Amino acid sequence: MKRFGLFVLIALLWFGAIARDTFDDWVDSTVLPRVLAETSVEVLDREGRLLRGYTVEDGRWRFSVTLDEIDPMLVDMLVAYEDKRFWDHPGVDVIATSRAVYQALRYGRVVSGGSTLTMQVARLLEDSGTGALAGKIRQARLALAMERKLTKREILTLYFIHAPYGGNLEGVRAATLGYFGKEPKRLTTAEAALLVALPQSPEGRRPDKRHARAVAARDRVLDRVQGAGVIGQEAAQVSKREAVPDGRKDFPVLAPHIADRARTEAPFRQVHDLTIDRDLQKRLEALAARAVQGKGDHLSIAMVVADHVTGEVLASVGSAGLTGGEQRDGFVDMTRALRSPGSTLKPLVYALGFDRGLAHPQTLIDDSPVRFGAYAPENFDRQFRGEVTVERALQLSLNIPVVRLTEALGPAHLMAALRRSGANPALQGGTPGLAVALGGVGLTLEDMVQLYASLAQLGKARPLYWQRGEAPEPAGDVTGEIAAWQVGHILSDLAPPPGAPRDWLAYKTGTSYGHRDAWSLGFDGRHVAGVWIGRPDGTPVPGVFGGEVAAPVLFEAFQLLKTTPAHLPPPPPATLMLRNADLPQPLRRFRARDGQYRQDNSAFEMAFPPNGAVMSGEHVTVKLRHGTPPFTVLVDGAPMVTNARTRVLPVLLPSRGFSRLAVIDAKGRSASAVIRRE
Repeated sequence: MKRFGLFVLIALLWFGAIARDTFDDWVDSTVLPRVLAETSVEVLDREGRLLRGYTVEDGRWRFSVTLDEIDPMLVDMLVAYEDKRFWDHPGVDVIATSRAVYQALRYGRVVSGGSTLTMQVARLLEDSGTGALAGKIRQARLALAMERKLTKREILTLYFIHAPYGGNLEGVRAATLGYFGKEPKRLTTAEAALLVALPQSPEGRRPDKRHARAVAARDRVLDRVQGAGVIGQEAAQVSKREAVPDGRKDFPVLAPHIADRARTEAPFRQVHDLTIDRDLQKRLEALAARAVQGKGDHLSIAMVVADHVTGEVLASVGSAGLTGGEQRDGFVDMTRALRSPGSTLKPLVYALGFDRGLAHPQTLIDDSPVRFGAYAPENFDRQFRGEVTVERALQLSLNIPVVRLTEALGPAHLMAALRRSGANPALQGGTPGLAVALGGVGLTLEDMVQLYASLAQLGKARPLYWQRGEAPEPAGDVTGEIAAWQVGHILSDLAPPPGAPRDWLAYKTGTSYGHRDAWSLGFDGRHVAGVWIGRPDGTPVPGVFGGEVAAPVLFEAFQLLKTTPAHLPPPPPATLMLRNADLPQPLRRFRARDGQYRQDNSAFEMAFPPNGAVMSGEHVTVKLRHGTPPFTVLVDGAPMVTNARTRVLPVLLPSRGFSRLAVIDAKGRSASAVIRRE
């Protein structure tokens, strides 16, 4: 009887419309509810595809949408099923209401409803009930008022934003993403029919909870819209055979770290447009997960890939995944963490040396023991190779030659070049020292990729950016174009990891002190990329080397670009392509010029072997620097050589394992080293 009375009152409402002026005043004075509801914040890729969304305050998924973003078939089916005179009535369908009242009077029960789509939108906006008399009258009044202030397309848009689809899915985009894993732009007939059916009983017809009811409701919609001529009989029968999803799909959570960063930097922006390529991002996230799988607890990985021509960041992987929990600290964005870059700064040092005329790739440089005050650098393998070309020194990643060159340049100039590239180096002390060249400075993976982008751009600073429409202005030069090309050419001759293609990628690896960070950075003629592997807490990872673990990942990342490798540019016209013998005399051998750090020429020291050296045989040649002969050599306190007048002394190691070598000169000064015989 309540519903019967409801229809009677609605009918009386229309009969009362004879008093038109009073009726118009009643409608026009209606206070409309707020139509701009909160919708999910969206982070989109370079093509407008969803990377990540965020629920609204009450935990619901509710995405904004326009009619142009919805399959027209869904719109046609909804109107045909719910409100076939939608495009013509003023908000309340008099014909449908009259029919409903007549049927109720005739049969003594409600046979059909008279609610229009506009009335349903009014109910959704105010969250009013469906059957209460006062609620129906309010919905009718709101529908009439909305039709006078909004277009039909705007009303349909509100429906598709607010319609419930079960659980915390609200709006058609949430439904299509949650049930079908896609946007509503392209739908099958069966999918559209299900979306028409669900809002009428969103919990009773949820495919993931009430699957059989969902199928039955969808099929009823198909029958109705076939009868209305929206689809043909064959399409209806085929659509009934299409499976209805029996569960929900996960919403995209791609590039989660950079998505969170975008939201933090612009908290009031509803849509964040990034330069990220969703397909590439997805492939690299899968690569990151594979790269650390089975390699121990707490190991993480980070990757950045960019187009160094445009400066756009195409992918940014901050960790091996958010789902690893505390085991891998997946929530930490390691693309922005300050770490020691190890040997990956060496290309910049050599480029600066080339640029200032201190060296040429074929210049000979001394790889022998050296001390700068209290600082005595050593090569990673603790071996010395004598004179080598600068090209070879860079390819072998020797430490002593690059420190010699840094001493001539001055560490402050290296730091200045880093800043010109757009990096923000961090020092523990106030004044940079020579150890900066070997990674004694804090830099992020983003910093390093930006630096290598400048090398790829022949020395021109290339600021990278990841928000569309926010490209920074081009910066100045980091190095000259000839120097940058020479470094790239040297790096392109490095042997690639086993199984990787060669002759197209210039790359460098690095391992920080104590095996805390493994790096690999590289570029071709179009793209630049960087890989970092290590533990977020900075603890060592024994046995991890950049060349062994990071380089293969770098090469695979380039292959995942799915593009033809772009060749490196040809040499600039003024490049000197000469052998060492044909170089100008000052460039044939490196000589330090006006370095900031000077050696103590009077200090008595053991030039070789260095402290901690590993020797393979029973004989070792001790080399001395300065001191007054004669010399006495002791091994573990026992004299082995006495009254020696030369500074090159052959010494016998009596046993395997560790031994202490000590040398005493005529003035009683001593020098010593602990070595190990294998």
